[in-house]
Amino acid sequence: METVHIIGGGIAGLALAARLDPGRFSVTLYEQRPHLPTVGTTLAMWPEAQRALSELGILGAVRDRGAIITAGALRYPGGEPALSMEGEGLLGVSRTELLSLLDSAVPNVVRRVTERVQSVPTRTGLTVGADGVHSVVRQGAWGKRSAASATPFLAVRGVVPTVPSPEDVGEYWGRGEIFGLAPAKGGTNWYASFRSPLGPGRVDVEEALEVARVRYDQYSPAVQHVLSQASPENSLAQRIWTTPALGRYAKGNVVLLGDAAHAMTPNLGRGACEALIDAVTLGGLLNDLPLKEALAGYERKRVFRTQQMRLASSLMGRIALAQRMQPVRDALLNQAGRQVSRVKGKAKTSK
Repeated sequence: METVHIIGGGIAGLALAARLDPGRFSVTLYEQRPHLPTVGTTLAMWPEAQRALSELGILGAVRDRGAIITAGALRYPGGEPALSMEGEGLLGVSRTELLSLLDSAVPNVVRRVTERVQSVPTRTGLTVGADGVHSVVRQGAWGKRSAASATPFLAVRGVVPTVPSPEDVGEYWGRGEIFGLAPAKGGTNWYASFRSPLGPGRVDVEEALEVARVRYDQYSPAVQHVLSQASPENSLAQRIWTTPALGRYAKGNVVLLGDAAHAMTPNLGRGACEALIDAVTLGGLLNDLPLKEALAGYERKRVFRTQQMRLASSLMGRIALAQRMQPVRDALLNQAGRQVSRVKGKAKTSK
């Protein structure tokens, strides 16, 4: 039996523990939380992430507990659409449901340790850093220069029970701030991002909600209604952090997954998806190949793609949260919206 120490019991850590062959690996999973979180927003599962869930045997259960996301729009603060978008095959599932299903997929033989890991384990075998943006494993193996950096932006988000109207779904772009509404199972998933001095450590949720209500008091009635239903019991607030670029995710017998390797701003909605794909990719390679070959294959498959995603997400965030360049941004959105409308009109005519 080969030993694997997985540091972090979030999406990436649980998915890897579920994917590794229990007949080949002796796995220990370290997680500082004694229980799974009870509050979490909806995550969009793109087709590649859904394939990863299928490999873990839980895609059907995720579909049963999730909601299909088919359309939305980039909107001005008042709610007028600037650019309509149609999606196909996106599946929304709450983070808490996803974590619960991943947890249930972990074999019973996996050893669970509830503790906060303070340094990279010196034990034999493979050490996996799945411990998030502030990864102890990454900083221990890659050095202090790999420490996470705080952005100027706060993320406030949650789920409220009212189901959104299709005419309100989408992302509202203001001056240096965004607000998003999307359907969730039995309600509305919402998120807001804006510049704020709160934090950068623990952020008081009630204070963050009060700030958000003031920031968005001129937005559409749909936004106002959602914020009126938001409370510390169904919301989260935290500073947005990112990690620096890494040219490799493996060093010796240490490897990184998910946010520990490539934490990105949430503007593309791909962080959870890429963490899942990381875990399933690495697990499959470890099951089939010797360690050195498996780690090399994992880097070939994942480093370039995820670093591209990290950079693209950062660029999208700068555009969406623009302050000085807002008029130029909005003019480009108008132009793009007109072009999309013309293409749709030609398509209908040709039919």
